[in-house]
Amino acid sequence: MIYRHLWITGRVQGVSYRAWMIEQAESLGITGWVRNRADGSVEAVVSGPAEQVDALVARTHRGPPAARVTAVIVTDTPAAVHTGFAKHPTV
Repeated sequence: MIYRHLWITGRVQGVSYRAWMIEQAESLGITGWVRNRADGSVEAVVSGPAEQVDALVARTHRGPPAARVTAVIVTDTPAAVHTGFAKHPTV
């Protein structure tokens, strides 16, 4: 299991990015959460087998059709227990 923190910038709010990411994560068996940030970015914490997490990270660079991703910053994050993949409130 690996654990990653993602910070996604660009046109990623108002384009169903969070719903798309939940769908992608669930299809890969990834657990974690996603939320909008007040600065217009999207933040997520994801965990799962390395191959699946890497596949999700690769997909986040494209996002849903209406998104225009300019950057995805990925960092390691401490292990956390998640069940499923959730949408958290904006911060």
